[in-house]
Amino acid sequence: MNKRGFLLGVLAAAVAAVGTVFWMGHREYDAPVRVVAAEDGGQQIERGRYLARLGNCVGCHTAPGGEAFAGGRALATPFGTFYGPNLTPDPEHGLGKWSADDFWRALHQGKAPDGSLLYPAFPYPSYRHVSRTDADALFAYLRSLPPAAQANRPHELGFPYDQRWLVAVWRAFYFRPTSDEPAPAQPSEAWLRGRYLVQGLAHCAECHTPRNRLGAMALDAGLAGSLIGGQSWYAPPLTGDRVTGLGDWSRQDIVDLLKTGIAPRSHAAGPMAEAVHQGFQYANDADLDAMAVYLKSLPAVGTDTASVSGPASPALMSVGGKLYEQHCAQCHGADGQGRSPAWPPLAGNISVVAASSDNAVHMVLSGGFAPATAGNPQPHGMPPFGQLLGDQDVAAVVSFIRQSWGNQASAVSLPEVRRVREAVR
Repeated sequence: MNKRGFLLGVLAAAVAAVGTVFWMGHREYDAPVRVVAAEDGGQQIERGRYLARLGNCVGCHTAPGGEAFAGGRALATPFGTFYGPNLTPDPEHGLGKWSADDFWRALHQGKAPDGSLLYPAFPYPSYRHVSRTDADALFAYLRSLPPAAQANRPHELGFPYDQRWLVAVWRAFYFRPTSDEPAPAQPSEAWLRGRYLVQGLAHCAECHTPRNRLGAMALDAGLAGSLIGGQSWYAPPLTGDRVTGLGDWSRQDIVDLLKTGIAPRSHAAGPMAEAVHQGFQYANDADLDAMAVYLKSLPAVGTDTASVSGPASPALMSVGGKLYEQHCAQCHGADGQGRSPAWPPLAGNISVVAASSDNAVHMVLSGGFAPATAGNPQPHGMPPFGQLLGDQDVAAVVSFIRQSWGNQASAVSLPEVRRVREAVR
C-alpha cells in the first residue's frame, strides 16, 4: 500500500479517536540539570547559549551562508521538504512576539502561540523532555540575538501531507507530552543526566530510532539505528549490540567521538559530523560522560535490516579487492585498520558493518571530512570517487570492505548504489 492510501486508512480509523484526545498534564524526567535555582539575565543567556549548541539548534535554523538562526535551512524527508523557521527576536518573522510560555508549549506540546499544531519535523516528541528551567534559558538566549527580518519559507509538501489538520490524527496515535521511560531502581546522577540529554535536548532518537511509514518513531526499538528519511545516511545503533552498536565501545570512546569527531572504532561523518562540529564539541566533559554512561546502559535490541542482499560472489570480491588495493589501502591499510587519527579503521567500523550500506557508499561516491574540532583541528579528508568509479565498481569495493577483516555485513547491490548516487546529486 502506498503512503497516501495508508494515511487515508489511518484517518478513517482515527476519526473517533481524535475527538477523544485531550492533552493531560506533562511531567519531566526527574533529572539533574546542573543549574542554580536563580540566575541573573546574563547567566541565563549564557546557559541558553550552551544548551542551543548542545542541541545544535543552528543546524536546522540557519540556511547555508545565511544569518544564524534566521531560518531557511531545508530538511528533506519522505513527505516533502521542511524549512527551519526564524528563531531570532524579529517581531514579524521570528520569536519577537512570543512569550516564555509560548516557547515552552512549542517544545512540550508542539503548538504555536495561536494554538496551531506544529509538524513533528520540529522534534517536539524529543523536546518534551526538556525542563522548564532549560527551556526558559534557551528562550532567553534566542531573545538576545539580533533580530533578522527574514521571512519564513513555506514547506514544500505533497498531498495529503500539506494538510496541517492531519497532524492531529498523527498526534492521536503517536504523541503524548509525557516522559515515561522507566529508570533503574537506584539510578546514578550521571545516568539521569545522560538520559535527560540523549532523549531530550540532543534529540538523538530523531535520527537513530526506526520510524514507521508515517514518520513516527518505533519506541520499542529506541536508538536501534535507522535510515534518515529523505537523505542518503544511516544513523547506526546506539545500543549495546557488539557488532553494529556501542557494545564494544568504552565510555571514553563515546566521549572522544562526541568531543573530537574521531574515535578508535569510527569517525563522525555526514549529519553526525555536523552535530559534533556545531554542537557536541562545545559540551562540557561531565555532560558528555553522562551521555556515555546512559548509552552504555542500553541493551542490544533488534536493528534495522535495510540491506537484504547476501554474501558477495568470489568474482565481486576479487574486483573489489583490486579496487581497494588501488584506491583505498594507502590510507586505510591492507588490513583495514586505518591510521588514527587521520584515517579511520574499516575493520569493525559500525558505519561499515551497519545494516545499511548507505554510509559507506556515500563516502566512496562523495568523499568527506571528519568535523574540525579543537581536538582535531585539521581533519584529513577522503576524496570523492563518484566520477572515477561506476556503480558496479562502487558495489564491488564496498562489498569487499563489508566482508573483509572479520566484517560480516551483507554485499551491496547495484540498486543500492544507484539510489544513493541519485540522492547525493
